[in-house]
Amino acid sequence: MISIVVPTLGRPSLTTLLDALAPQLGELPDVEVLLVDDRRDTTDELTAPTTLSAYAKVVTGSGAGPAAARNVGWRAARQPWVVFLDDDVVPAPDWARRLLDDLTVDDRVGGVQGVVRVPLPAGRRPTDWERTTAGLADGEWITADMAYRRAALEDAGGFDERFPRAYREDAELAHRVRLAGWELVRGRREVTHPVRPEDRWVSLRAQRGNADDALLRRLYGPDWRTTLRLPPGRRSRHVAVTAAGTLALAAGTARVGLPPGTARRGLGVVAAAGAFGWVVGTAEFAAARIAPGPRARAELTTMLVTSVLIPPLAVTHWVRGWWHGRSVTDGGSAGAQR
Repeated sequence: MISIVVPTLGRPSLTTLLDALAPQLGELPDVEVLLVDDRRDTTDELTAPTTLSAYAKVVTGSGAGPAAARNVGWRAARQPWVVFLDDDVVPAPDWARRLLDDLTVDDRVGGVQGVVRVPLPAGRRPTDWERTTAGLADGEWITADMAYRRAALEDAGGFDERFPRAYREDAELAHRVRLAGWELVRGRREVTHPVRPEDRWVSLRAQRGNADDALLRRLYGPDWRTTLRLPPGRRSRHVAVTAAGTLALAAGTARVGLPPGTARRGLGVVAAAGAFGWVVGTAEFAAARIAPGPRARAELTTMLVTSVLIPPLAVTHWVRGWWHGRSVTDGGSAGAQR
């Protein structure tokens, strides 16, 4: 009845997940666990633990990211329901029992999302990274714990492998599943998604997701956030701040070496206006990130530095994604790229 697909890069959290899952699998009829080894350039063989030997097998992914790995998993699955779990979640002790209840649904339902809990520290405000992770608890149709009928995945064509990151690819699939005529509902089973340790520059690396946003813009038009039921972002502000900073730098550079006169004064005014806009925009962004956080010295420093760098980095990744996706014209209707 159920195939559980876990794409993995072999992180230590996988062991925690499987240890929590193993004692529950006996409650599920006709269950299999497919571990998709999506590591690149490794000689170590990924093996399922002995506690799962009766249920689990390892299949090899292409190293092309989670969307491609999940496609490998569900296409190798034998059961009518495919449950995707991320390799860094921990199923609740009653997860399997509640999963059976969740999947007792009308034939029109093609997908059932689980509940994701993100534990935050007690006694202090969460950091920027902790708040970002906590946002998973409010996400719609995220594959941290998402069950799909195999028929729904076939109708939608699976995940779009043009999205190489764990970012938006699940929301995009959910949209195509709904377009195929299936309903999506929320279930009651629960997983915990701990905040994984990251360095202070994780928010800079996260800006690569803007390239995926640019692809979604090409696929679904200017209202792509509304279409895919995604929350509003700060891209317009990032563009404005980046433009103001670029204007200040360009005008300031152009006036160097000019003799005193109208042209020099005019460029000075432009440079000052651009600098003012950049300072105001950057300060607003930093304040918005600092206010809900712990305000410890390390966090303050990180927020100030990254708030300067994020707007131009986000815009750069957006432009890169827009350029790479310039040949996309299918409006998303072509489904997954195989």
